[in-house]
Amino acid sequence: MNGKNAQSDEPVVIKKYANRRLYNTRLSSYVTLDHLAKMTREGIDFKVLDAKSGGDITHQVLTQIIMDEEAGGEQMLPVGFLRQLIGMYGNSMQALLPHYLEASMDNFRTNQSKLRSAFEETIGNNPLAKLAQHNIEMFKMAASAFMPGQLRGGETTSAAAPADTRDELAVLRGQMAEMQKKLEALGK
Repeated sequence: MNGKNAQSDEPVVIKKYANRRLYNTRLSSYVTLDHLAKMTREGIDFKVLDAKSGGDITHQVLTQIIMDEEAGGEQMLPVGFLRQLIGMYGNSMQALLPHYLEASMDNFRTNQSKLRSAFEETIGNNPLAKLAQHNIEMFKMAASAFMPGQLRGGETTSAAAPADTRDELAVLRGQMAEMQKKLEALGK
């Protein structure tokens, strides 16, 4: 989804019952923490309310999701960071830290997006990347010349024509000479 739920700009209300079950009021179905993690990754805004008291417990549920993710897979939060974070509780800077962390994460995501698009543009316009792609094609052709029963895609043929092999070698030599000229020009 595009960060907003298609039905409304209001966050999806999730009710947490005493039996620890989570109920999505918009879909009228029970969900799990994994569902909430997926909703978060998809940019769907939600809030979790205690079914009995009506209190907002979104923070605790999101923290539980992070704990489950850290326990279940590759850890993202280094121990040093966690120690520093715990050390900030009760510190005079505690009130500033949430805003700082949120701004830092926003900047990280923005920079990540910019870096990804710049990388994709660079690869598309980079003569060295094109040269590398050309080299791979030449390597495949050379490999097929040295292994006469192989075609480009790794398929085999029953008989390879010697004349075709000589023609391919001549083409390869020409391409290698052309590539040498390009490399020399790039080195200047």
